[in-house]
Order: sequence, then structure tokens, then C-alpha cells
Amino acid sequence: MRETLPGERATPVDPTAYEAFPFSGRCREIWRRGEHLLIGVSPGNSYFSHRRIAELIGWGLEFFERIDIVQADLHVEAQYESFGYTPEHARRRADKEIKATARRIARGVEEAGPRDGVRTHALSEFTGHPAYRRLHRQAVEALRGDREFRAAAEAMARGFLAARLDEGLAPNEPQLAAGLRYIAAELPFFLDTPALLGVPSSVSCYHLRLPLTPVLFGREEGLRAAPGQAYAVVRPAAPTAVVGAVAENRAA
Repeated sequence: MRETLPGERATPVDPTAYEAFPFSGRCREIWRRGEHLLIGVSPGNSYFSHRRIAELIGWGLEFFERIDIVQADLHVEAQYESFGYTPEHARRRADKEIKATARRIARGVEEAGPRDGVRTHALSEFTGHPAYRRLHRQAVEALRGDREFRAAAEAMARGFLAARLDEGLAPNEPQLAAGLRYIAAELPFFLDTPALLGVPSSVSCYHLRLPLTPVLFGREEGLRAAPGQAYAVVRPAAPTAVVGAVAENRAA
């Protein structure tokens, strides 16, 4: 696993700025290979500022050969419609949010400085990919017939929708259905990023542990992540953390 990347760094890199927590032993082994890191960015998620994206790129290239950033841009309009927006207003709001997210990603990549091995994509670019179609179909089928998977996906959708609801309110059925369609569109990259991007192995990362994580990466039956797919929580290191989990990975 590579320690540094030659070339100019516009954003200073602190390899201890973030902590990484691979979900399982297998996830840790894939992390240690250092072949690929996937960063998913959702519209409206204020966590992913352009500065955060630049930092994650610089930090990630200390441990991985390649990084891909995928922006979720599918079914955003449907969510707005489920909240009562007219179709035209929903399209405008979704378009505005998607474009703003794309600008943040582009600015973050630019701020990170000239680097090999970093690519950006919109999720919609993959809808015609045979592997994406296969994985998406498997996710939709699991939502219909796998109770454990469905319960975890619904918990994930409720958490996602909570940011758009008044405090204390639960999503209604149309809102939950729209949230599940949005999640199902992203799931192929949690299931098998190597099949989608042609990399040997991949670590999908997010700053929180998601309800679907133990289902896809911990159980022994049902829909699960591919052998070359891992998941890790990657978050800013606590101020008192000297090294954190990343140091363990660097020393391995």
C-alpha cells in the first residue's frame, strides 16, 4: 500500500486527520490492500463541503491507489414530489440541488490539487451498465422478499428522510417508498463496486455506520456484498486521538 503520491498538493495532507473503522475482519483486509476507495456524495448533505471533499481526497490517497467519487443524482425529484411539491417544482428543486452538489465536488477535486487516480461520476451514468442493472435488480428483489434487508433499508430511509421532515414526524408511505427507491439506486456501489468500476477491490466509506452495514457485510445468507467489497466508517479524528484506527492500518 502506497504511503504518498508524488506531485503538488494544494491542500496539506495530515494522515491522522481522519479515523477509519472497517466493519469486519474481511473489510479490514480489503482496506489493507489499498486498491480503491469509493466516496459517495448525496445531494443536500452538508457534511460533504468542498473542503471536506478536498481533505478526503488528500487523506485517501495516502492509503489507496485510486479514489472514485460518485454523486447520487437519481430519484431526487421523486422525494420532493412525495413531500407535496408539484412535478415542475420538484424537478427544479432536484436540479438545483444536484447541480450544487456537483459544483462542490468539482471545487473539492480542484482544491485537492493535481492528482492521478481520482475520478468523479454521477450515479445516473451507470444505469445502462449490465452489472449495475443486475445489482439493482437484486436489491429491489431483496426489498420485496428479505425481511431483514427490508427492515434495515427502511431504517436507513427514515434516517435520510428525517432531515426533510419536521422534528418528531415520521415519513408517510409515499415518502418512505421514494426514500427506498433512492437507496436502492445507490446500493450497487455497496454491493460490488469492483464490478462497476473495474477495480480489484474497493472500500465504500461514509462518516456513519448505516443500518444496512451489518446486513450486507455481516450475515451469512441473503443479499450480501461481493467478496471484494468492503465498508468502513471514515470520520474526522477526535481532537484527543493521537493516531486512531488508521495508524493501525498503516503499521500493518
